[in-house]
Amino acid sequence: MTHPAQPKASHFINGEYVEDTAGTPIPVIYAATGEQIATVYAATPAIVEQALSTAKEAQKAWAKMTGTERGRILRRAADIMRERNHDLSVLETYDTGKPLQETLVADATSGADALEYFGGLAASLTGEHIPLGEDWVYTKREALGLCVGIGAWNYPTQIACWKGAPALACGNSMVFKPSETTPLCALKVAEILIEAGAPAGVFNVVQGMGEVGGALVTDPRVDKVSLTGSVPTGKKVYVAAAEGMKHVTMELGGKSPLIIFDDADIDNAVGGAINGNFYSSGQVCSNGTRVFVQKGIKEKFLARLAERTGNAILGDPMDEATSFGPMVTENQMNIVLGYIEKGKEEGARLICGGNRADKDGYFIEPTVFADVTDDMTIAREEIFGPVMSVLDFETEEEVVARANDTEFGLSAGVFTKDFTRAHRVIGNLEACSCFINSYNDAPVEAPFGGVKASGVGRENSKEAIKHFSQVKSVYVRMGDVEAAF
Repeated sequence: MTHPAQPKASHFINGEYVEDTAGTPIPVIYAATGEQIATVYAATPAIVEQALSTAKEAQKAWAKMTGTERGRILRRAADIMRERNHDLSVLETYDTGKPLQETLVADATSGADALEYFGGLAASLTGEHIPLGEDWVYTKREALGLCVGIGAWNYPTQIACWKGAPALACGNSMVFKPSETTPLCALKVAEILIEAGAPAGVFNVVQGMGEVGGALVTDPRVDKVSLTGSVPTGKKVYVAAAEGMKHVTMELGGKSPLIIFDDADIDNAVGGAINGNFYSSGQVCSNGTRVFVQKGIKEKFLARLAERTGNAILGDPMDEATSFGPMVTENQMNIVLGYIEKGKEEGARLICGGNRADKDGYFIEPTVFADVTDDMTIAREEIFGPVMSVLDFETEEEVVARANDTEFGLSAGVFTKDFTRAHRVIGNLEACSCFINSYNDAPVEAPFGGVKASGVGRENSKEAIKHFSQVKSVYVRMGDVEAAF
């Protein structure tokens, strides 16, 4: 019997499922058990060609529709996604291993929010009139054309919508390649868009590894590349896109600081640290994995953190009581276990966790290290797993300098009751998605993205519109033309 997670076919092109079993088989492994639940096939050159040519052709008519018409389709897709939230959340849990308790509120719902938000903006994308005496200039906001989206494995439904919704709102078409680790959810997004009335070919999904991504990114018909992934992958894709002078958005990794001053509410600060390290089992790019705690509250903070971390329920992700799921793959689990060993070797003090959990699947206990110093590997490199590093600090100036001493610059957070200090510190931190007395909120209304090695461009909010469109300016002369001869 076929597993319920097995899709109808590997790819979704021109409004329908398409299969080509000549491509490399990609096994879909359920992280909670290690069992194979589905197979998809990497896109062959013929599939890539079909997706790109279809998307290029469909884009012209889509861009000619009014923003209101495009917006209505995106809004309908949001409604369908919300109606099917339960089934989509179950699929997300199969795809990623994340607990259903989490996917029910954070994944398809977030995707629907993006479709609704950008659907609402689509009709408002106007230009301006610039008077110049009797002459004038007008501007138009135009689609870029054909966009390629490349997804990461931690939020497959959300990322497909975070890229697809603004791209489509602006009149672009998209070919989206999910991570080969989580290939299932984006297919449902494509299916729902067609059901909502999107023309065939406007949003397409093809599967594959780096080779397929490379073929998409380097194709001369592609006008824009939006990638969510690691810094090394981002650098490669950025170089490839630059060769063709393509627009890019790069949403990459981080090693973000979470700064807790000694006047902070301890329980809120602990909650922020838990959300910034253990949500999605630590597999979130914006995570605040360097937790700087002022010395006055250090031991109190650690004691409360250990106590609350002990309440995590590791178990069957399909059980809504489970609050902590497995790593996405065996490979990712082994990478994270390697970092935990480095933390122990380099002298960090293990507060809790530190082991693979004694159960099926790729579970690692939520792990906290204290007495971490800035030069330890676990404080320098992005781990992408449930490993929190707690560092001590004494003064504001010191902690700001140390927080900024990293190649990354995605997120940052501050917990304090002193609001003047909160705004001052955030103002001095080199990061772009920041939080005060909170951590890891990502509403679609707010821009999301980083500085330094953490990326370029912004996702979500009105900022995303700027990254999926371009401005044409038209000078209108009302009188005669003067010329030198």
